Amino acid sequence: MSSLIRSVISTAKAPVDRYISGHLGMDPASGQFVPGGAAEETTQALTNMGEILKAAGRNFTNVVKTTVLLAGVNDFNTVNDIYKQYFQRTAYQVAALPKGDCVEIKAIAVQGPLTIA
Repeated sequence: MSSLIRSVISTAKAPVDRYISGHLGMDPASGQFVPGGAAEETTQALTNMGEILKAAGRNFTNVVKTTVLLAGVNDFNTVNDIYKQYFQRTAYQVAALPKGDCVEIKAIAVQGPLTIA
């Protein structure tokens, strides 16, 4: 039987968060959103996520689930073009995001080798 071990992974190269959850397009140094809009926020959110994975000794191949929330459906194609460089597409529009941002990305990653059955 396998076991699940929880550990907190953090890095100065990404904003503090939990469970690679709710990553926003924030500059870790300033704590502010990167300027420019959805494309820039998506790129920064994925960069932040990559830094947390790297700090855990992992990478995007360890991610087993993601959810992308969009403040506006008009940003879908822009966000998807960036997002699909990392993952298969899954995004949907929400009424509003917590800090007035354009994009929020949540992910679940696992440690250890993954086997596709």
